[in-house]
Amino acid sequence: MPCLRPVAAVAVVVCAAVTGCGSELVAEPGPPATELRVEVVATHPHDPGAFTQGLEIDDGELIEGTGRAGRSWVAARPIDVSGVNTVLDATERTRVPVPGDLFGEGITVVGDDLWQLTWKDGVAIVRDRGTLLEQRRVDYDGEGWGLCSQPGRLVMSDGSADLIFRDPSTFGELGRVTVHREGRAVSDLNELECAEDGKVYANIWQTDEIVRIDPDSGRVDARIDAAPLRELLPDGAEVDVLNGIASVPGTDRFLVTGKYWPSLFEVRFVP
Repeated sequence: MPCLRPVAAVAVVVCAAVTGCGSELVAEPGPPATELRVEVVATHPHDPGAFTQGLEIDDGELIEGTGRAGRSWVAARPIDVSGVNTVLDATERTRVPVPGDLFGEGITVVGDDLWQLTWKDGVAIVRDRGTLLEQRRVDYDGEGWGLCSQPGRLVMSDGSADLIFRDPSTFGELGRVTVHREGRAVSDLNELECAEDGKVYANIWQTDEIVRIDPDSGRVDARIDAAPLRELLPDGAEVDVLNGIASVPGTDRFLVTGKYWPSLFEVRFVP
């Protein structure tokens, strides 16, 4: 989410949102979430001016959407994931600004379309996947944060503890589920990634945590501590929160970054 807060607040937010102390009991407590960490495979350069809101790999390109009113954009960069090591081009193929003062948020690809949310503007932008140019807009109620796609549906977050399922053609709501860990709601769900294993991975806003969610039940079955990535950022880098996660197709690897981070980390989530 866009609003900036000191990173020092992370511990308090984690307690309330993820461990569930004082948060709403919404389901029967299940088994504890598996605790995972990040294993860094490679480090790639990342635009330090990018206020990253969405990250996705599709058809040989890394697509990124950014935020800030009047400064949002979406861009595509060639990426080769066929080898043992991912190769990311240094030059973008194209970058398209978000018009006016719209505040860009999460993105995802469905066929020939690229969907892009906006924060409080109440519109989703449908873009041509190839050119990234706007084709049409669809209105929706509430805020837009993260977005990813599964067969037959889009999965959206709005900063609450809910995952909202939407029609990939009309954007109409199909249903929703409350995300919970050990029975308690997990709020501040931000950027989303729908992975090939059927799970949804979500950044928890204002923390260095990623959670792995069963989208049908809403249960968090794994928690990933990504805090060590901050220690690998260049000294003096003026960075903001962790945000941006993309699964590398056909592998167990992910690309992870943050707002204004000069590095894009290629990682595995391991015990």
